[in-house]
Amino acid sequence: MDDRIEVKTIAREEASPPGAASVRIRRWRHLWLAGVALAAVLIGIAGAWWRLSAPVPVHYVTAAASRGAITQTVTATGTVNPVLTIIVGSYVSGVIQQLFCDYNTQVRAGQICAKIDPRPYQATLDQYSGQLLRDQAILDKDRMDLVRYQTLAAQNSIARQQAEDQLYIVQQDDATVKLDQALVEGAKLNLEYTDIVSPVDGTVVSRNVTGGQTVASTFQTPTLFLIATDLRKMQVDTNSSESDVGGMKAGDKATFTVDAYPNRVFQGTVTQVRQSPQTVQNVVTYDAVVGVGNEDLALRPGMTASTQIVIDQRTDVLRVLDQALRYAPGGLAGVGAGAPASGQSRVWVLREGRPVALAVVLGLDDGNFTEIVRGDLHPGDQVIIAEARDQSGGRSGLPLPRF
Repeated sequence: MDDRIEVKTIAREEASPPGAASVRIRRWRHLWLAGVALAAVLIGIAGAWWRLSAPVPVHYVTAAASRGAITQTVTATGTVNPVLTIIVGSYVSGVIQQLFCDYNTQVRAGQICAKIDPRPYQATLDQYSGQLLRDQAILDKDRMDLVRYQTLAAQNSIARQQAEDQLYIVQQDDATVKLDQALVEGAKLNLEYTDIVSPVDGTVVSRNVTGGQTVASTFQTPTLFLIATDLRKMQVDTNSSESDVGGMKAGDKATFTVDAYPNRVFQGTVTQVRQSPQTVQNVVTYDAVVGVGNEDLALRPGMTASTQIVIDQRTDVLRVLDQALRYAPGGLAGVGAGAPASGQSRVWVLREGRPVALAVVLGLDDGNFTEIVRGDLHPGDQVIIAEARDQSGGRSGLPLPRF
């Protein structure tokens, strides 16, 4: 009986596969290592979220409020021109016989600049002069006859009607003579117009004719010369937009530069803001004229000028940078005052290391600085214009994860 039990035990042991225990051990070891790794990953994620949720130090960029000048300007582009330019044309037609003026010629009033061939006009004058002499002789003879007829009529030697007829003939002759005189005067004027003269003292800035050219003045007076009266006095004709012209007025100071002298600033004064609008591609502009002296003749007609017109200016006022008015701190809802009242703005100043909001009333703005008219702001106060956060150990503002 004992022998059978022993045999069965030995058979059961021989039926179990070899190494099963070691396999189970390795399986449990793998599960344990996976759990440790997962725990390490979860701990790392939690640490990262904790590090990102830590407060980030904020560095404020400030600029001190100061006292100084604020100048509001309007920028416009214009062209340098003489104050007065005279167009010299031709009243008569003909061939240019001679030229006496050229570009940059200094001329005096009455000086001949060109001459049109006068021979056709001289012939016309001679013709009308001959007619005048003939008709004048006829008039003299008829007047003598009129005196004789009137004498005979008074003596009843001839009929009174004959004397009256002779008076009518004399009146016609007198009218004919006056017509001839007018024709002679017109011919003289046309002959004089063959001399193209300068009407003013000045400088020839343009010549549009050459010797031998035929000038026709039948329908439109041709332009032969442009004469600037005085190049020592110039003006800049600027094109200013309708949004800027409202603040301009005569007497405003202006400065401008030209490409020929990029490092030189010319000083001028607005002499006129013209009412006539100019519309180009639905854009309306107005001409603001800036007068400028040109004693050294550095400015030349046609130069392009970049002009700045001073429409308002304040001196020794409290001012801050424009960036200060656009700054709004992040995450500071409970710091400082509430919303500013109507007509006020807000700036942030750094006091004891903390930003504080101040309500202020603004004045003139020149694009860089803005005037502070009223408010609890003083020169030297550090006004915040920007902020920078240190992202090296930073805070992202994200909520902590949940597992």
